[in-house]
Amino acid sequence: MTSHPAGPRRAAVPRHPALAPRPARHLTRSRVALAATACLLAAGAPTAYATLAADVSSGPVLAPGRGAPYIETRLLFGTERPDGEAAVTDEEFMAFVDLEVTPGFPAGLTVRQGRGQWQDARGVIETERSYELTLLYPVSAAAASDRRIEEIRVDYRRAFGQEAVARVDDRTRVDF
Repeated sequence: MTSHPAGPRRAAVPRHPALAPRPARHLTRSRVALAATACLLAAGAPTAYATLAADVSSGPVLAPGRGAPYIETRLLFGTERPDGEAAVTDEEFMAFVDLEVTPGFPAGLTVRQGRGQWQDARGVIETERSYELTLLYPVSAAAASDRRIEEIRVDYRRAFGQEAVARVDDRTRVDF
């Protein structure tokens, strides 16, 4: 028997035609999503997860015709004050929301507490308690909402001595 550099050769075993190697195919997003869906379903995942996996690469998960076009704006508020004063308290922040945010967005909002990290103008990395405020509003109200959101950002910076309030906008569809 001759020696092969990678080790001894094995005798060829006939394969079932279904197991024969197939030519490589281009994997499109839909094929990848379909494969992910099949794996989730095979694993017994609920249908909602399968739908999410199938639509992850093609945009929001929606039933046809469900929801209206909206904009989701997230504002990120730090609480440490650069002048060394005590950090913005929960009571102060919620009073700010009640007075400055709710009148412009009475239909609803969400506030989450978190821990944030921010590099200030001097290059110092600050870690601090933070708040994330989420607002949803119809695309048709975008111009008026944008003005109110910018006022909120300016008012918070002034009221609590902040260098910035981050803003993240995403287009989405919403159904209440």
